[in-house]
Amino acid sequence: MTKTLILASSSPRRQEILNQIQLPFSIRKPSTDESQVTTNDPAEKVSQLALLKGRNVSIDNKDEIILSADTIVSHNQKIYEKPKDKEEAYQMISALSGSIHEVFTGVMIRSINDRKVFVERTKVEFWPLSEEEIEWYLSTDDPYDKAGAYGIQSVGAMFVKQIIGDYYNVVGLPISRVVRELRGFSVYPEDGSNTHLV
Repeated sequence: MTKTLILASSSPRRQEILNQIQLPFSIRKPSTDESQVTTNDPAEKVSQLALLKGRNVSIDNKDEIILSADTIVSHNQKIYEKPKDKEEAYQMISALSGSIHEVFTGVMIRSINDRKVFVERTKVEFWPLSEEEIEWYLSTDDPYDKAGAYGIQSVGAMFVKQIIGDYYNVVGLPISRVVRELRGFSVYPEDGSNTHLV
């Protein structure tokens, strides 16, 4: 029997990714205090934040499966989350200019009786950016609701020279890995024949 997927996230990008692969889901937004997670290790931080979000959402019946995730950018042992203001966004983009950084996404999948947590890492290289490019970018809405102050799926794509790893991990959900892990929880994308890929 196919289970019901509950996305414990308000991220429009994660919703778009799930819709893209025709994976039915409902949204149940967590209310969490992310300041509880104080580690400076990026992989550990996203893992703990995904756990925190996923545990904050209740499972109402045995057929519900909770999916939660958190994404951060790490550069030179420093964690970049969503910028608080234009100045912080400027500092982030300037630091990422002409260098390689890493994007970490922690994912938790939870049923009543089971739980799976994993972290995906993708390397991203930026072209060297001029002051004019950075200032123009900061005048758009793109930097301010995204970890690392850029969106690879939107305007920030123009900065990316190359990526090593999963593109969708940088967007916010490593969907190919997620789909494979969800199979163990009896959650599958829809198709016309009501059969499931294995």
